[in-house]
Amino acid sequence: MSLEQFFNPRSVAIVGASREKGKVGYEILASMVKGGFAGAIYPVNAKATEVEGLPCYPGLKAIGKPVDLAIIVIPSKFVVAVMNECAELGIKSVVIITAGFKETGDAGKAIELEVAAIARRNGIRVVGPNCLGVMSTSSKLNGSFGGDLPVEGGIGYMSQSGALMAAILDMANAQKIGFSKLVSFGNKCDVNELDVIKAFADDPKTSVIAGYLENIIDGQAFTRVAEEISRRKPILLMKSGGTAAGAKAASSHTGSLAGGDTVYNCLFQRTGIVRCPSIKAQFDFAQAFAYQPLPPGSRVVVVTNAGGPGIMAADAIEREGLTFAKLTEETMKKLAPKLPPAANIANPVDVLGDALADRYEFALDTVLDDPGVDIALVLLTPQAMTQATETAQAMVRILKAKKGKPVLACFMGAAKIAEGLRILREGSIPQYGSPESAVKAIKVFADYAAWRREPPRVITPIKVDKAAAGAILKAHLDKGLREVGETEAKKVLEAYGFITPKSGIAATAEEAVKLATSIGFPVVMKINSPDISHKSDVGGVKVNLASAQAVADAFNGMMSQIPQKMPKAKLEGVSIQEMCKRSQEIILGVNRDKMGAMLMFGLGGILVEVLKDVTFALAPLTENDAKRMIESTRTCKILKGVRGQPGVDMDALVQALLRLSQLVTDFPEIKELDINPFMAGLPGQTSVAVDARISVEK
Repeated sequence: MSLEQFFNPRSVAIVGASREKGKVGYEILASMVKGGFAGAIYPVNAKATEVEGLPCYPGLKAIGKPVDLAIIVIPSKFVVAVMNECAELGIKSVVIITAGFKETGDAGKAIELEVAAIARRNGIRVVGPNCLGVMSTSSKLNGSFGGDLPVEGGIGYMSQSGALMAAILDMANAQKIGFSKLVSFGNKCDVNELDVIKAFADDPKTSVIAGYLENIIDGQAFTRVAEEISRRKPILLMKSGGTAAGAKAASSHTGSLAGGDTVYNCLFQRTGIVRCPSIKAQFDFAQAFAYQPLPPGSRVVVVTNAGGPGIMAADAIEREGLTFAKLTEETMKKLAPKLPPAANIANPVDVLGDALADRYEFALDTVLDDPGVDIALVLLTPQAMTQATETAQAMVRILKAKKGKPVLACFMGAAKIAEGLRILREGSIPQYGSPESAVKAIKVFADYAAWRREPPRVITPIKVDKAAAGAILKAHLDKGLREVGETEAKKVLEAYGFITPKSGIAATAEEAVKLATSIGFPVVMKINSPDISHKSDVGGVKVNLASAQAVADAFNGMMSQIPQKMPKAKLEGVSIQEMCKRSQEIILGVNRDKMGAMLMFGLGGILVEVLKDVTFALAPLTENDAKRMIESTRTCKILKGVRGQPGVDMDALVQALLRLSQLVTDFPEIKELDINPFMAGLPGQTSVAVDARISVEK
C-alpha cells in the first residue's frame, strides 16, 4: 500500500489534541495550524469542545466525515481501542506518536504486537509508535512535535530517532536547508526504512534520500531494493549501533574479524549508499547532491583569492584520492592576459586578494570550459577589496548559463560574507565552512557518480556439483551437528571446484603411519575433533613429518597432550594429508548474519587475526567485485610479485572467491566458513585449499 496519504492527506484527525501548551497533543495541533495545512483538521478530545479555534470531537466516529490520516497522541493503553476504531471507519494511515510500547518492556511489547496485528488484518499502514511524526513541505503538513516546518527542498529525510530528527530540523531551519518530506518511524511496528526509501524514490519532489538508522529489518531485501534505487537517486545514511560484540562469539577467523559494523559497510558499498559519519557531514553531502549535477569525473579545479586556503584545498584533494585537474595550455592562455601578472594561472587559480567579482567571474567561467575539469571549488576570504555578495551573484549567473559541471563554494568568514551565503543558498550553490569539508563532499559526490557509471552487476554461474555439497550439509543438519569436520568440509569445497591435498583419517598410530606411507612423506598431521576449531592453539597441527617414526611420535604426543588442554573435547583420531609446497598463504572466509553472507579475503596463516590484512564484500560477487577485494589489501602487492619474487596466479584467486560466493549463495545454511590457508600457486601451478572448516545452521 502506498504511503501517499501520510504526505498528502485531505483530512487529518489528531487523537489526543490538547488545549494545554507544552503537551505533545497541543504542539502537534498547533504545528498543523501554523504550518498552513490546507486540508481539514479534526482535533479529537472527549474533554474539550474547541482547541486552537477548531471544533473538537469526542471520538473519531463523531467526526462524521472521511479521515485520511489519524495521528494518535494518547497513552499506550488506549491505543488498541483507537486502532480498532480506525479499522471500523476505514482509516488506512495512522501515525502513533505515543511512547510506552516495546521500548518499555514486555507489557509494552504486547500492546505493540496487538497494534501491528490490527493493522495487518485491516490493511492499515502505521508509522511509529514512539516517534516524532511526519512532515510534508509541499502539502504544508506538519504532523509532528519537532518544530517548524522546514523550507521546501529536494531532501527526503527519515529517522529512527525522533530526538535526532528534532535536532536535524532545528539545524536545517537555521541554515535554510530545504526538505520535501520527513518521517520519524520510531519502533517500526509496520512502516520501516525500506518502505520510506521506496516512497521517497517514487516521489518527484524528492531528489536526495537521507536518514538515520539504528538497524535494518531485512538486510537482503534492503540490499536488493537500495541498489536499484541508488542508481536513480542518491541515498545518504548515518548508521549507529555497530559494535564488535557479535564477533567475540564467532568461532571462525572470519567471524572474529568481521566486526558488527563491517556488514553495514559492505552493504552500503554494494548498494552505492553514502555513509555519513555525522549530521554535519550528512548536511554537507546532501547539499551537493540536492543542488548540483553529478560530476562527470573526479578532476577538481580550485579558484581562490588567497594562497593559504588554496594550498589547504590542494592538500585535501590529494588526501582524498581525487585528481587535481591539469588545465590545458589554451585555458591558461585565456587566463593570463586578464589576470594580474602575479596571479597563478595553473591549478589552483589564484586571482589574488584584490580580486573583485568580475575577476572571479572570468576565472570561473574560463576554467569550467576546460575539458580537463569535472568540478570546481571556489574559495573566498573577505579581504579589503573582496566583493562577497557580487561574487556570489556572478557564480549564480555562470551556473545558470553553464549546466553540467558542479560548482561548490567555500566562503570563509562570518559577517562580511553573510549576504553572499544567502545568495549562494538561494542560487543552489553548496557552501562549506572550510576547504577540507568542501573537498570531503566532492569526494563522496565523485565516488557516487563513478558508482552510477558502472555497468549493472552480472553474476555468472559456475558449473559445480551442488547435489554432492548439499548432501553433506543436510546430513550434518539432520544430525543436529553445527560443525562440519575438516574432511567433510573439504568434500564440500571439492564439489565446488577447489583442489584439496590428498588426505585420510587415522584412528591409531599404526593407521596414521600406513596412511602417511601411502600418501608419501613428508606429511601434515592434524587433530580430528568436532570440538576443536583452531587446532594450532592446542598443539593439534604437526607439519613436515618426514618418517614413519615421526608420524607415530606426533600421533602419540597429540593423544596425550591435547586432553590435558581440552579434557572435554572428543578426539576422533587425526587427519593425515600431503605436505603442500610452500607458497603464499591466503585466507578465504564467510560470515553470515541477517544482513547476508560476507566473504573475506586476505593474508592467511596463524597470524591472520594479528595482522588483520583482510577485506570484505557481500555475496554474490561479480568478477569485478572479487578483483576489488583482492586489490584493496596490502597483501596484493606481495601477491603480484615484489623485489624480484614472482607473483601468484591472480586469476586463480578470483575464481576461488567466485566459487566460494556461489557456494554460500546456494546454501544459506552455511553460517561460517574458513579456508585457511589457501595456498596460492604461481601461474601455471595449482592453488590448494589446505585447511577448511564450515559451521551450519538451519
